[in-house]
Amino acid sequence: MAERKNYITKHGYQSLKDELDFLVKVDRPKVVADVSWAASNGDRSENGDYIYGKKRLRQIDARAKFLFGRIDEAVVIDPSSQEQQDKIFFGAWITLLNESDDSEHHFRIVGQDEIDTEKGFISWVSPIAKALLGKNLDDEVKVETPGGLVNFRIIDVSYHE
Repeated sequence: MAERKNYITKHGYQSLKDELDFLVKVDRPKVVADVSWAASNGDRSENGDYIYGKKRLRQIDARAKFLFGRIDEAVVIDPSSQEQQDKIFFGAWITLLNESDDSEHHFRIVGQDEIDTEKGFISWVSPIAKALLGKNLDDEVKVETPGGLVNFRIIDVSYHE
């Protein structure tokens, strides 16, 4: 399987590091203490606190392992360093005009670990991002959506956090 780069913004990278730091330094030690206390209460086979605590430790360890890997593979991109401010690259904020109903849509192209649809953050590997990357301000773009082919015009491109 081809290895895919883990492009990420500085903010996204810091968020991954902060989550890992919390898991390793705060959450895991607390759960370990809870499990130790529960284990000291005797029979572990029917000890809900012990069983739940061990399960939670496995979840924390699995998430920490995942985060270690994502951080290790990360390629941090600083969108503000883009020289062509009217061209769409990773980290761009884009406003599109749907030419069929005149609705505007605002997106930011970010890494896969940063996706947040409520904030308008879309992955650089998503179909709409793939259609937009490399395009310029005022270009028209056709995007295949679940509702069919939609024509958009790029009405704004900017680079800021």
